[in-house]
Amino acid sequence: MNELHLRVYANRSELVFSDGTVQTFHEGGMNQAAKVRYRKIAVELAQGYLEGQILACSDRSANCDFSELIQEHRAILDSLVQSVTSEVGRALVGLAILQLCVKSIEPEQNIRLHKGSTGKRDFSWCDGISMRSLDKQYITPVLRKYELLRLNADGFMMTRSLAENYPYSTVYKANIRGARSEWIILVEAIEAGELAPEVALRYLLLKLLNQAEKFKILAAQALNNLSLFFEAKFIDKEIALSLIVHHINVSDYAARLMEIAMHSLFQAMQDYQVFPSSILKPLSQMRSANKKHGNVGDIELLEERQIVEAWDAKYGKAYLRDEIEELSEKLEVHPAVRRAGFVTSLEPERLDEMQPRCKEIEEIYGISLEIMAFEEWIVEQFKRALAEETVLEQELAVAWITAYTESLAQQRRAIAPIDEPCYQWLLTIKDILAEELPDTPNS
Repeated sequence: MNELHLRVYANRSELVFSDGTVQTFHEGGMNQAAKVRYRKIAVELAQGYLEGQILACSDRSANCDFSELIQEHRAILDSLVQSVTSEVGRALVGLAILQLCVKSIEPEQNIRLHKGSTGKRDFSWCDGISMRSLDKQYITPVLRKYELLRLNADGFMMTRSLAENYPYSTVYKANIRGARSEWIILVEAIEAGELAPEVALRYLLLKLLNQAEKFKILAAQALNNLSLFFEAKFIDKEIALSLIVHHINVSDYAARLMEIAMHSLFQAMQDYQVFPSSILKPLSQMRSANKKHGNVGDIELLEERQIVEAWDAKYGKAYLRDEIEELSEKLEVHPAVRRAGFVTSLEPERLDEMQPRCKEIEEIYGISLEIMAFEEWIVEQFKRALAEETVLEQELAVAWITAYTESLAQQRRAIAPIDEPCYQWLLTIKDILAEELPDTPNS
């Protein structure tokens, strides 16, 4: 018996199975048969195939029969759904849904071959299809619409690790984060004809729907606890800050929560007309602020679509020499900025060393450049808001916690489109709020 392996040639790849069976994948523009299959798949998806499957699963009167799905395959699909965290797992679940859709609509299409093109510039398999195009047009928009997965609007196939020029198989070498082994087992089972793809698709969608329903229930519980918390306590700046800092510190992916906390305070300030001539830019996706994406910081105020104020959250980092130089580069293409700064979760270090360079940047670009710790920044924003005399401290504190919790509960997606799963974050803040309530063990 041979060990499963992939042979790569100049114009083809050969997947050699342990029993000696060989699958050959020729490289080149899509052949006529692939074009026909791709058109059929695209038409079915455009006509609402995936949405129809979701609606069928969400109809509790529908008879979803999973008897032909063996326990091993159910466990694999369960693991895929359970693997989704704030940072990993979403792309693989989205890809599994896409592959199951493809195989359900067109059983002859090989779901290992994720690239297909008629152009000569792009890599393509003769029998491949463009899964990236299918995803962006028909899969990600539907999954986002029904809130089954928090995905980047450009689609999960933009993930580089899913775009290597090798067929999907056990020996696919890209560093895929999440339930990689379960996804590979699923691909092998689908291609071997060992499970019915449409049955597996419905099972996976039903799991995601159940999770989404659980999230809505949890969100309602968290917001109810928040309402009781406000009734039970006099809320001021210190209480709001303590609650949110506690939540950040006990949660995973605290860096993202720090961004959300800062943005939430600005949401509250905007609601009270603290900066009437500026507009708060919606919360960006989780990534570092950089020139490629045209942003200066994680939290930005705009005037006439130009960034005039920007704050960059730096969790776990206290020395910002490199970040200051990067900011200087960004300011060259954002001349409207009047105020910019860094907010650190740690006490900023070696400020005396950086002060001359900060002053130089301020003079060159005519801005105010500030570096401060998170708690100091919060105090500064409260002072700023109270100076406008449009809001009292208690009102702003309540509005801040509300905006923070509602953002995590996916209730403010227009201004805070958080595309990470928030279940654990929301569960934690629900419990923290419950602990603050008198005699409410079942909150």
